[in-house]
Amino acid sequence: MDSLEQLVASAVQDFMAAQDDAAALENAKAKYLGKTGQITELMKGLGKLDPEARKAQGALINAAKGQIEAALTARRDALAEAQMQARLNAEAIDVSLPGRGRAGGGLHPVMRTWERVEAIFRSIGFEVADGPEIENDWTNFTALNSPENHPARSMQDTFYIEGNDTTGKPLLLRTHTSPMQVRYARSHTPPIKVIAPGRTYRVDSDATHSPMFHQVEGLWIAENISFADLKGVYLNFVKAFFETDDLQVRFRPSYFPFTEPSAEIDIAFGSGPLKGRWLEISGSGQVHPSVVRNFGLDPEKYIGFAFGSGLERLTMLRYGVNDLRLFYEGDLRFLKQFN
Repeated sequence: MDSLEQLVASAVQDFMAAQDDAAALENAKAKYLGKTGQITELMKGLGKLDPEARKAQGALINAAKGQIEAALTARRDALAEAQMQARLNAEAIDVSLPGRGRAGGGLHPVMRTWERVEAIFRSIGFEVADGPEIENDWTNFTALNSPENHPARSMQDTFYIEGNDTTGKPLLLRTHTSPMQVRYARSHTPPIKVIAPGRTYRVDSDATHSPMFHQVEGLWIAENISFADLKGVYLNFVKAFFETDDLQVRFRPSYFPFTEPSAEIDIAFGSGPLKGRWLEISGSGQVHPSVVRNFGLDPEKYIGFAFGSGLERLTMLRYGVNDLRLFYEGDLRFLKQFN
């Protein structure tokens, strides 16, 4: 009995001596409980005893074994707890420090322009239309008087995607938001006053062009709409957008397949860093009779104008930005200036 008590005490002492060392603890376990451990050897020796002595001695050995196993488990738990505590101490967070809060977000400058344009045109009675960015050939080109193989299509190199429309023509990412004029006019009755802002796509990329950009197209169709109405609407728009009456608007003859006659719209500021410089800001014109017919309307009865402006262009002029690529590089130092 004394020898078993001493064995248990020796095991407890060896287990306690294993300081923060799992390997040393396992070695100590093997010394007592392993295949050749002292408890195992004692159990093997029971076969030499008579039945009565074997039963009594076996009970004592099993009790000692239970004590050793309990001491081993306790030591393992203590070491695990110590390791966890050390890790928690090493990774402690000082909750008295102020939190690292996220800064409030803000609108992208182009989106600011988008919302501003919508608000201005709504104030003068225009509706706002939205539609698909994946278009079919007819709506994007043919309905706008650019039939297949027409040279005007070369000005709008675009991205075609897999799949065809119901006529077998390839689908594409829209090159302008004019298709929404077609879609809107075919589902509404005149008078039609609508703008269509949105994303558009062309194969173009430099300091003043991007493969993805934003446009706003405008359309006013009724029985008696003239270039005078176009000039009045657009002059009102740019004065409101740039918050100044000190500017001029001029129309330069141009060519667009969907309008006839067609004109580029230029503006010139009367003050500021751009004073006196004529800046192209939009394309426009009287809607071509063929396009009016594709709207499902009678060109002998209905007439009107259309225009298209780049939202990036408007944004660059409003905020004095000289490189379009800055809008899409994601540099917070640039973007934070607008919020």
